Amino acid sequence: MTRLRVRTRVLTLLLLSGAASPLAAQRATAARTAAAGDSVDRIIRAEMMRGHIPGVALAVVRGGRTIKLASYGVADLEHGVPVTPKTAFKIGSLSKQFLASGIMLLQQDGKLRIDDSVAKYISGTPVAWRPVTLRHLLSHTSGIQREGPAFDPLKVQADSVVIASAFAAPLLFPTGSKHEYCNVCYFTLAEIIARVSGKPWDVFFAERVFTPLGMTATRATTVRELVPHRARGYSWSKDRIINADEYLALRPSGAFISTLEDMVKWNAALDAGRMLSATSLSAMWTPAALTNGSNAAYGFGWRLDSLDGRWRVHHGGSLPGFRAEWARFPAESLSIILLTNADGVVSVQNIVENVARAYLPVAGGGR
Repeated sequence: MTRLRVRTRVLTLLLLSGAASPLAAQRATAARTAAAGDSVDRIIRAEMMRGHIPGVALAVVRGGRTIKLASYGVADLEHGVPVTPKTAFKIGSLSKQFLASGIMLLQQDGKLRIDDSVAKYISGTPVAWRPVTLRHLLSHTSGIQREGPAFDPLKVQADSVVIASAFAAPLLFPTGSKHEYCNVCYFTLAEIIARVSGKPWDVFFAERVFTPLGMTATRATTVRELVPHRARGYSWSKDRIINADEYLALRPSGAFISTLEDMVKWNAALDAGRMLSATSLSAMWTPAALTNGSNAAYGFGWRLDSLDGRWRVHHGGSLPGFRAEWARFPAESLSIILLTNADGVVSVQNIVENVARAYLPVAGGGR
């Protein structure tokens, strides 16, 4: 064999070896992902059994690609309707990220600033509220009590009535000194969105967020209007599943109904910065600074902490008959969304954490 032929053969073998390595790595990653998916199926089914959860919808997104879109169980027990990615669930306080995003959109438009005083937009606020800014409302650091005294889940009334009912109550702590969850704060943000935009807040979100992103199933919660593929909500009581109570009131703090498909679209928009600027997203995902020099484990509409040493951006949602959880692991480009139609028996946050652990070793390059 001539020296030239030897060199050519060696070069060919080297090229084939180099080409095979990425393919082998891809196959190994695919195998690990499939194994994680099987493990997750077992986790979900076990928790559904333990927690008496009729239906679950789950999405796992990594690197901008949906690697698992799964549905388990039943959306409507009385009619035997299975859960699908199009099933519409109440998402509870997952809605807070949308309210926060609406405020950031209006700031991007130059129509408000998050460091504006609430009193600039809401008339009749008490003197104690004068130091309270939109930033404090967004981060639950205002000192305003959790609920407006006038709120009644069985009474339909204007947001302004619920907000005004909190005026007389003293602040729970000096503004900016602590983080304490506040639903009436998000009622107030919704009212500010309506007043600044000149539209009801649900219309604002339909026009500015949901329609442009193709989130055609996402809408404000409703009892009377027809909602395609709506899931029924359930509770566990005295060793049996029953229909959960139904709120007639529309709460901005837990405002929306959505589907797994739509939540994946919103996740993609966050990843790509299609709706919110990098500056807005950074503000939403930065821990709120407190007056004592420490930080709260909360940004704007998102909880901020870590799981097993990995930075986590997440939030839960809760309404009668429904629990939801969404966790994002930015360093690993991993997002997990879980929607359920049952309340109370098990922690959906714990379920998502266990699902995350099945995928995080892969996302982090293995252990």
